Amino acid sequence: MSQLAAILGLSGPRLTVSEKTFFRDADPWGFILFSRNVDNPDQIYRLCSDLRNAVGRDALVFVDQEGGRVQRLKAPHWRAYPTGATYASLYNDDEETGKRATFLGHRLIADDLRAVGITADCAPVLDLPQPGSDPIISDRALGDRTDQIIDLAHAAMSGLMQGGVAPVVKHIPGHGRATVDSHLSLPRIDTSRALLERTDFVPFRKLADAPMAMTAHAVYTVVDDQPVTTSASALKDLIRDSIGFDGLLMSDDLDMKALSGHSLVSKTEAALSAGCDIALQCSGQMPDMIDVAKGCKPLEGKALERAKIAENSTNYAENYDREEAEAEFDSILSPFV
Repeated sequence: MSQLAAILGLSGPRLTVSEKTFFRDADPWGFILFSRNVDNPDQIYRLCSDLRNAVGRDALVFVDQEGGRVQRLKAPHWRAYPTGATYASLYNDDEETGKRATFLGHRLIADDLRAVGITADCAPVLDLPQPGSDPIISDRALGDRTDQIIDLAHAAMSGLMQGGVAPVVKHIPGHGRATVDSHLSLPRIDTSRALLERTDFVPFRKLADAPMAMTAHAVYTVVDDQPVTTSASALKDLIRDSIGFDGLLMSDDLDMKALSGHSLVSKTEAALSAGCDIALQCSGQMPDMIDVAKGCKPLEGKALERAKIAENSTNYAENYDREEAEAEFDSILSPFV
C-alpha cells in the first residue's frame, strides 16, 4: 500500500485504538506532535514507538521546537531555548559567537528530540520581519537582515542535522511582510517582485539545499490572488524556479484560518494539486483526519523521491559531549539570563 501524502497530528498523549486503526489503514507519511501530546520523556518515546508501529515503518515524527514562544517540549523535563532574536543579538555583537550559539542550541535541541524518538523539527524560521508586520513572526526570526538570517539559519540547520534531526525551513517564500496572522486570516503581500527578490527570497535561496520547507499561507499579488499553498503559479514561479528549492515542500497547517471557506477535503486536494508534496493537518481530530485522507493522494513520483531524501537525512547523528556543549552554550548566554 502506498503512503498517504500527509503529516497528521493526534488527539492526546497516548495513541487511541481508533487512531491506531486509522493510521494503520491510511498510512500517513509522517506525524506531528503538539503540547497536548507531551507529558514526559518516557511517554513521548512510547508514543513515537506506537506511531511507528501503527504504520509498520520508521516514519518521521515532527515537532515545532524553535525555542522561545514556539517550543512544545518544555520545563521541567526540557530546558528553555532562546528566541531567534536572542541569537541575532549575539550575532550583532560578534558574528562568530552568534553562529556558535545558534549551532549549539540546535545541536542540543536535536539531542533532546532524538532521545524521545522525534526526528524532524519545524525550524529554522527564515522569514524577514518588516516594520508594521504582524507580531506572529517578530522574535522568532533570526534577525532583520538577510545576512544574519542566512548565517544563523545555516548554523541552526547544521546543529539539527549533526544531531540526526531533519530541519524544515519556514515559511517559504516568506511571511515577514504579513500584516495579519495567518492562523486567523489570510495575509496579502503587495510588494514588488524586484524588492522581494532582493530581500525576502534571499534567505530561502541561500538555504535551498534544506531537505524540507513549509509554505506560507499568504497571497503574493505579484503572482495571483491565491494563497501560496494552493497556488500552482506561486509554488512553481516563486519557490521552485526563483528560489530554486527542490526539496520536500509541505503545506503549513491546513486548519489555519488563512485557508478558510473550503472543506478540508478540498483544501487538501488544492494544496497537493498545486504542487505541495505533503499536506500538513494538525488538529488530531478524527473527522478532520478522515477528510484529509479523502482529499489526499498516494506519495509517489518526485514527491516520494524528495520524501526519501528527507528521511535519509535523519539516519546518522554525530557523537558529541552534551555536558561540554551545555556548558559552552550557558556561558555564551549568561548575559541574557
